[in-house]
Amino acid sequence: MGAQILAGTESQPHAAAVLGPALPPVGQPSHAYLFHGPPGSGKRAAARAFAAALLSDRPGSGDAPDEAVVQRVQRGAHPDLTWVRPTGAAEMLVVDIDEPVVAAATRTPFEAARRVFVIEGADAMNDRAANRLLKTLEEPPSFAHLILLADRRQDVLPTIVSRCQLVRFDPLTPAAIEELLGQERGADAEAAVSLPQSLAACARLALGDAELARELASPAGVALRGAAHALLQAALPGEASPASRPWGALLDAAGARGAAAGEQVTAAVAAELDLLPAKERRRREREGVDAARRAERRQRTRALDTGLSLVELWLRDMLCLAEDAPELAHALDAADALQADLAALRQGGGDPRRLPAAIDHVAQTRLSLSQNVTEELALEALSYRLAGVLAG
Repeated sequence: MGAQILAGTESQPHAAAVLGPALPPVGQPSHAYLFHGPPGSGKRAAARAFAAALLSDRPGSGDAPDEAVVQRVQRGAHPDLTWVRPTGAAEMLVVDIDEPVVAAATRTPFEAARRVFVIEGADAMNDRAANRLLKTLEEPPSFAHLILLADRRQDVLPTIVSRCQLVRFDPLTPAAIEELLGQERGADAEAAVSLPQSLAACARLALGDAELARELASPAGVALRGAAHALLQAALPGEASPASRPWGALLDAAGARGAAAGEQVTAAVAAELDLLPAKERRRREREGVDAARRAERRQRTRALDTGLSLVELWLRDMLCLAEDAPELAHALDAADALQADLAALRQGGGDPRRLPAAIDHVAQTRLSLSQNVTEELALEALSYRLAGVLAG
């Protein structure tokens, strides 16, 4: 088993080199790992595979993970696996860590020889949550293993980082993402995007994030790309004025994404209520309302950021065309629209050399949205700034 490559790390040489030799029964896994790398690089898949290997390790179990254990881990149904996600709108709260991890880590396993705790969004832990986790990382029980997932290692508290074995996940190449999308689209008859050129565009626009590429290839992703283009197009000379509120489609798309996330949380809480004693139901209902509200806000903000990143990339692609480097463009399936927008810019008296300044305005707006400014006002201001800078 120790010589094998852990599932999910086939295209991640560093992760394979660190985790492969640690696999039981031959390896000696660490008590804590920090999987760090961009979204969609395979951290979650590798964490599930590693958790399955750890929970399969019992006397006489052999080298390969138990298939029944693997299936239960994939479904999140193993009693010795705890998977924690942030419930705060923008951060992981101390309640996410306290009982589910710190307290639970002191209890012996239910059926396996180990307990595994996977903590998503370790870079979103507030100081209280991080400090609460430190004690467990410093003096863990022998049967407990913690796997922390973070998109940005530098955003994790240094004292947390120093107590974990680091496992790096690199961004996936566009070719690898395109191949993955092609395999998934082939099995999905209702896929929104299936043309090879469109799949390649989604792969490149995702910037190494396979999960984002999947979203962009979905009906919601197609709508988001259209909304981002509408916002940009209204800022071009001679096109629709910002007074037409071109950012509305982007807000609507983000709102729909947020509402869907909130409904998911509400449905999950409703399914739990029948299993709880009557005296605990009201408390759980209140918690569920708060959790749904935070999930809705989190997804809405994420969708807005994705939409604005698409605006940035569209401006960058226009610049590539203006500099006679079309091969560097990301939106491979929108070459005609990019050429038309570049022509509109020039015909309206705009200067392609102003495109980097426009990109900076979008980047500043993305930053401001992460700081809880009013979304409508931020997008309105961006629309007028883009129109001003592109008109020269």
